[in-house]
Amino acid sequence: MNQTELIHPTAIIHPTAQLADDVRVGAYSIIGSNVTIANGTQVFSHVVIAENTRIGQNNQIFQFASVGERCQDLKYRGEETWLEIGDHNIIREHCTLHRGTAQDHSLTKIGNHNLLMVNTHVAHDCMIGDHNIIANNVGIAGHVIVGDHVILGGNSGIHQFCRINSYSMVGGASLIVKDVPAFVMASGNPAKAHGMNFEGMRRKGWAKDTINGLRQAFKILYRSNLTTQEAIAQITAQILPTVPEAQLLIDSLQASTRGIVR
Repeated sequence: MNQTELIHPTAIIHPTAQLADDVRVGAYSIIGSNVTIANGTQVFSHVVIAENTRIGQNNQIFQFASVGERCQDLKYRGEETWLEIGDHNIIREHCTLHRGTAQDHSLTKIGNHNLLMVNTHVAHDCMIGDHNIIANNVGIAGHVIVGDHVILGGNSGIHQFCRINSYSMVGGASLIVKDVPAFVMASGNPAKAHGMNFEGMRRKGWAKDTINGLRQAFKILYRSNLTTQEAIAQITAQILPTVPEAQLLIDSLQASTRGIVR
């Protein structure tokens, strides 16, 4: 089957767009200028990929998604900015993924193996890692960083410039206005910390000693009436020598500029 047979005759492809030979494009989809799409990706019907977007391999982009559109930041003046999407992502119906701004790195980036459920919004200059699940109607404001293996519950809102660190979990309908440290479960409006994602650790086959060590680290951070810096020092001294995974928690605390959910 040649590429002509894979692209529906009603699809509109800009002359500067570069599509791998096996990319499928459904009916009435529009692919704009300076778009590249790598092998194995499928664009279903009624998708708009606006411009300046690089899409990797084996992605699925479902109907009515808006990908690579200019951002909603009023400071944007039409400068050249980009959206990059990695490999093996599933982008469901009505997702909106915007390009970056010159006020940051002119780039919005989504990694690999992510599931973006219906009506997910990823705003300008966000950096989304790998293996994340973002449920229906989640709104991620500009300049947000999401790590790896994160779960964002449906109808949640993430304030601009927040960091949602790796292996954390946000409950449904939560409002995140502070950083969520690695491994931590947060929920509520505004969100508060409610433990760590220990069940997720068990499902991944993590050792009991690792889980128990991180449980103790959570108690030091949230139950010992210590400042964040004091908790970092204690976790470094007491937990890190036998639980190297605690370094991810320490790194997330040290990287925080907004403060963490409490």
